[in-house]
Amino acid sequence: MVAMSAAGPNQTSDVFRVGITPDFYTEAKGRFEAAVDQKFGGVARLEYASMPPQPGNVGTPEALDQFDAIFALALNIGAASVQGIERLAVIARWGVGYDMIDVDALTNADIALAITPGGVRRPVAEAILTFIFALTTNLLLQDKLVKSGRWRGDLPALGRNIKGRTLGSVGFGNIAQEMFRITRSLEFGRLIATDPYGSPEKARELGVELVTMEELLAQSDFLTVNTLLNQQTRGLIGDKELNAMKPTAYLINTARGPIVNEAALIRALTANRIAGAGLDVFEQEPLPADSALRGLNNVILSPHGLAWTEEIVRDNGLEACENILTIARGEVPATIVNKEVIARPGFQQKLARYRRTV
Repeated sequence: MVAMSAAGPNQTSDVFRVGITPDFYTEAKGRFEAAVDQKFGGVARLEYASMPPQPGNVGTPEALDQFDAIFALALNIGAASVQGIERLAVIARWGVGYDMIDVDALTNADIALAITPGGVRRPVAEAILTFIFALTTNLLLQDKLVKSGRWRGDLPALGRNIKGRTLGSVGFGNIAQEMFRITRSLEFGRLIATDPYGSPEKARELGVELVTMEELLAQSDFLTVNTLLNQQTRGLIGDKELNAMKPTAYLINTARGPIVNEAALIRALTANRIAGAGLDVFEQEPLPADSALRGLNNVILSPHGLAWTEEIVRDNGLEACENILTIARGEVPATIVNKEVIARPGFQQKLARYRRTV
């Protein structure tokens, strides 16, 4: 990585500085460097390096304001993190989730938040399908049987085909739309979703019915979670919702753990009130050693990494870096979350400064 010069935290210069959050070097070491080097290497007046260590993985103003842009994995950035910040212009998130970031605080500090929807769309949609096929075919149980020296006569239950069944989604955004698009040839009987902001035009195009939450829960054979984690969606699926599902239905969560009340899900799985679950995300990550989920036979677990393919690593990195380069040119990335920041005078002043140095 390129070393930084010793300018103070609130100083500006002709050099555009990019800080890489320290968690990349522990959680994604060897998986982000190629994109960074490809996009930033040789770019005039641009420097990039790791941020200083951040206590508790929470950004501090002193560290953040050394940079014009932050290339972020999962650093927590709250209101205190951006207090008094003057230089920083963009947080470029590697991925699409931003529940660890106070978006309103960024806006008030004239800082944009950009995400990478293009990088995650297909890998996460494929991860959902992986869970669907593994659950319906009893794949893990079949694997265990053979490895223990037993054969198909010992299978406690038959699998199920997905043809004619109902695929449902909590949320109808980028990932859900891709999931529905690639599953149309699988001949599901119905495709349904609930989303107060869902596009009726896109739903018609994909053959998806936009329904109420009540109908979604009652009708889905596969209930997939494809929504953001925020105050409205935290604990969205609990005892009431799980009890409303078919006893033959499966729950699949590749979005964020706290959207589903984990204790309620454990109760439902233990009592066989639903057929099973596929979980890539959890209320606490890594999953605690004493979690009851570890001992259940009707749930498949993965470490928030089922979508971590070669392509998602490459494309998330390239898209995040391109978002940063767009800001460095004094332009606005298309994937900004807090679009209201664009019109703020302070943010526009930052863009104007970058345009003068391009």
